[in-house]
Amino acid sequence: MSKYRLTYFNVKGLGEPIRILLSYMDKEFEDFRLEKEDWPPRKKQTLFGKLPTLEIDGKVICESSAICRYLAVEAGLSGKNDWENLQIDMIVGTVMDIHFDIVTFVRENDPKKKEELRMKLLKETIPFYFEKYEERVKNNNYIANNSLSWADIFFIAYSECIDGLVETKSLDKYRHLNALKEKLYSIPNIKNWIQKRPDTR
Repeated sequence: MSKYRLTYFNVKGLGEPIRILLSYMDKEFEDFRLEKEDWPPRKKQTLFGKLPTLEIDGKVICESSAICRYLAVEAGLSGKNDWENLQIDMIVGTVMDIHFDIVTFVRENDPKKKEELRMKLLKETIPFYFEKYEERVKNNNYIANNSLSWADIFFIAYSECIDGLVETKSLDKYRHLNALKEKLYSIPNIKNWIQKRPDTR
């Protein structure tokens, strides 16, 4: 049996899609959470100076989407062909676009500019993408293709990070996205993780 050790900060962020995917796969994993003050001395020890990293039987890989894509093959959550995999990558890529805007907001220290960035996220960025996601789920029941994929896990998990950092309930206006979250989080292995995970943003 393979041994898994996920290293990330004590937040949901880009680590939560991996945690949920491992839970879906019924994999036991060490959920190692770094406090921010412990990160600088460890940064040089990582492959590319970023988290999350996932260690599998002593071999370390990094980059959240690459990790999820790798795990999804074993989990049976990849596309059935190249076109379906392209749809998955497209959705995950747009979620990462949102993430980069979130990072800009989080790192802004000027209160006035920070609030301006927050309002732009709430009024422009999030609605722009979420309306398109909503339409896709309305038509296909899932966000990338017409069956559950790791793109659904990646998006729903990251939407919780958005809620915590931007102080909103991002899915409330989107009936089909909300239904997708409920369906995903009712899967027994995922439900078990949701019930026992630490309460973080």
